[in-house]
Amino acid sequence: MIMRWPWQPPSSTNQWVLSWAGDALAYVHARPLGDGGFEVLAMGVEQQATDDAGSFRQRLQALGLKGVDTTIMLRSEQYQLLQIDTPNVPVQELRAAARYQVREMLQTHVDDVTIDVMHVGDDQQKGAGAKHSFVVAATNAVVKVALDFVASLDCRVSVIDIQETAQRNLQTALAQRDGVPERASAALVLTEGPQALLTISANEELFYTRRFDVPEGFLSGTWGQEVAVDAPIDGFTPVQEYVPSYGVGDITLDDDFLSATPAPAPAYAADQVDDDRAQRMVLEVQRSLDVWDRTWSSLPLAGLQVFAGERSAELATWLTRQLGQVVVPLDVKPVFAGLDAVSASDLAQCLPLLGVLLRTEHSVL
Repeated sequence: MIMRWPWQPPSSTNQWVLSWAGDALAYVHARPLGDGGFEVLAMGVEQQATDDAGSFRQRLQALGLKGVDTTIMLRSEQYQLLQIDTPNVPVQELRAAARYQVREMLQTHVDDVTIDVMHVGDDQQKGAGAKHSFVVAATNAVVKVALDFVASLDCRVSVIDIQETAQRNLQTALAQRDGVPERASAALVLTEGPQALLTISANEELFYTRRFDVPEGFLSGTWGQEVAVDAPIDGFTPVQEYVPSYGVGDITLDDDFLSATPAPAPAYAADQVDDDRAQRMVLEVQRSLDVWDRTWSSLPLAGLQVFAGERSAELATWLTRQLGQVVVPLDVKPVFAGLDAVSASDLAQCLPLLGVLLRTEHSVL
């Protein structure tokens, strides 16, 4: 099975972007504007719930999906994003070489996945990641489910995108709006899904990405305790021993840490549990930023933007205190007209899809 990843030029007509995960369809319908932005005509999430397949299909087709060209975005939990040394092979052999190189890193057999390759960075910066590539690996089963679902709606699929590049596109648009497209910017997006996604981009390219689990209840909890980001806590390794794990989205620990006997989990009151969740989130963010500083020292980070739905501004203020640097909410309304009419819950789940609308054509190495 062959997939075309995000290297497709945007259409000049109205566009639909869909994601299908967990019996829920998230969608965005938008019209391109002359200034490079978009007017959002419709956005939302439809849950299958107790509907049978036929009733659910009719409900979705009533949105106006029948017969349209669509783009599918895979959510981060639907594929692996791996980082490898770029194979020293001709361009036409790159995918085959990358497939061989990642075979031991995959969560399933290499014959059961479809892959594509993206270069890390923009070829202009020097750093530890400058000669690396990202490998996107989605199982054929996941791709087939998504394609079959869209086909059942009588839609056509023009391209499959992924969440990291969609988020990069949002960062690029905001950096261009601010007149600093060459500066490195970080974006942290938290939704009600199982993972938070951190991306760092510059010059319209993705340099760094990391996923980590969102503690259950974090977005509805309290974040009152001051966090000492240099103090290790149970379940985390000190910063100097931390290596990002692109294969599974969690942290990689050294042998000494893994061989240590874990302390028994203490009992916490509700407010202590909330503080612990908050502390873990801050430590994850801080360690990721530390890795960036060491890996791309020639490209200092210009800032961090965060999205957490209705709590975006609150989270930005809190992280500013915790990290000792200015953190601001990720606000995409200057790029997308029509979002004022969208509910906060729908925007929280559909935000990544907006970045797919902004995709531009790139060349595969």
